[in-house]
Parts: sequence; structure tokens; C-alpha cells
Amino acid sequence: MDSYDVIIIGGSYAGLSAAMALGRSLRKVLLIDAGEPCNRQTPHSHNFLTQDGETPAIISAEAKAQVLAYPTVKFYDGLAIQAEKIKQGFAISTADGQRFEARKLILAMGIKDVFPNIKGFAECWGISVLHCPYCHGYEVAKQPLGVIANGDMAFEFAKMIYNWSPELTLFTNGPSTLSQAQTEHFKAKNIKIVSTEIAELVHWDGQLKHVLLKDGTRHELKAVFGRGSLEQHTPIAAQLGCTLDQQNLIIANDGQTSVPGVFAAGDCAMLFRSVAGAVAMGNKAGVYANKELIEEDF
Repeated sequence: MDSYDVIIIGGSYAGLSAAMALGRSLRKVLLIDAGEPCNRQTPHSHNFLTQDGETPAIISAEAKAQVLAYPTVKFYDGLAIQAEKIKQGFAISTADGQRFEARKLILAMGIKDVFPNIKGFAECWGISVLHCPYCHGYEVAKQPLGVIANGDMAFEFAKMIYNWSPELTLFTNGPSTLSQAQTEHFKAKNIKIVSTEIAELVHWDGQLKHVLLKDGTRHELKAVFGRGSLEQHTPIAAQLGCTLDQQNLIIANDGQTSVPGVFAAGDCAMLFRSVAGAVAMGNKAGVYANKELIEEDF
């Protein structure tokens, strides 16, 4: 059985960034990746220095090639399904029956989006249904936009998107739960509030044509901003006893989870989802994992 200093579960931006920090620290590292990054539908990535406007796949492929140039870093194509604490650290089992051991573990497996029950939402995700204006707002700025949300989240989300486009419509997709003060503030900003339920996001290959309501009304928009709920891709964090927050994200301070020796980085551990953020968080997790190894060995 192969044994490593660090196993990283997830070989996208956060995992690769952690692996680079560790490879440059001369650590023996294994990246386990199932090949389904969260932004696989997104045509272009933005707000990341030197890579602005590049496709996510090209950024990932170039990063992987650079990371695997370090001879102590290995990549395994597979799905990690089980983790357990052992005397030497941690053991990871994959769906195809492989087992690997390491002293430290970094969780960087992204997050699973659970979309609202709206026809077309999943097909438009990352293309014209957007979650982050810092990643995609510039490309749709100053055009008619929508926000799908309700209550306090709707107020905060619409307030943020308003900076990119004052021609904004809020779809609460059912009776509004905004407070009276929030409703009045939206009216003062000329933000339309539509409470009729959404029947469908009518699109062409993920590009939104219009929002179709259940009463037959159409709203022609360039894009809508919305989010679903979140779930961890695998039960591994729960198996290890990592503490999750109310949104099912792993709580990690400087990359360190509630379980000694287990670190987390990227979308599985942060609400602000971006390539740049994942890279930064992954680098920090790699550095702190290496620091722990140094402290134990010196």
C-alpha cells in the first residue's frame, strides 16, 4: 500500500494549489480527483490575474501540468468515498477499491449545488444563471438582469447586483418574505418585485432567452443571478467528524478543520466561490499542512 505525507481529495484549483505548495516543500503528495469540477459548464473564468477570460478547463489543465512537474506529486483518477483515522494518520478508500494512507489530509472536493425546482435552471447554471457578480457581472453589466431569491438573502443579493445593473427584477418565486422596509427600499431603487412562481427559464444552449412565469408572463433578461442549497459531494467530511456550518460548508480556519490533521480548501469550505479564492485557500492549506509536518518532525 502506498503511503504519503499528504493526500488531497479533489484535483481542481484548490487541490492543485495545495499540491504545488507541498510539492515545492518536497512532500510526497497524492491528488485524488473524480474529474467533475463545479464550474465545468462555465464557458469562461474571470477575475483571476493572468487568466482573465480563459476557459476553466484550460486553466485547470495548465495548472495540473505544472503541479505534476514536481516529482513527489502524483495524481490518481478516481472517486474517494471513505476516510478513516488510523494510527499513522488517515486512510482513504476509492470507489474502485484502492486504499491510500497519509499523515495529513486536505479536503478540496468542491461542493454540490442543489438547484431549485425550476425548469432550465440547471442547464443555464454557470452560463446565464450566475452565482457571483465578481466572476461574471462585468460581462452582463448595464443590461436587464434578474435575481431569483427571497427574504433577507434576496435583499442582500439584489443590493449587490444593483451595482452592475440598475435595471433589475427580483423574482421571489412565490409570496415575498421581504420586510416592509426592504420592499420600500427596492421600490425607491426601482427594483421590480415579481412574486408569481417561475415556470421555466427558457434558453438556448444555456443562454437565457426569457423567464417564463406560471401565469404566462415573459421577462426578457440577459441573465439571472441565483443560488441553490449546498451539499458536500461525499460523506468524507462527516465520516472524519469535521464541523460544518449551516450551509453545509466545512468550517476551516487558516485551512484547519475541527479535526486535527485535516485541512479544507476551495468551494467545500467557502461561500465566496471563485477560481482566485480557491487557489489562495488551497495554497494556504498546503502551507499549513506542511508546517504541521515540520513541527512534528523537527
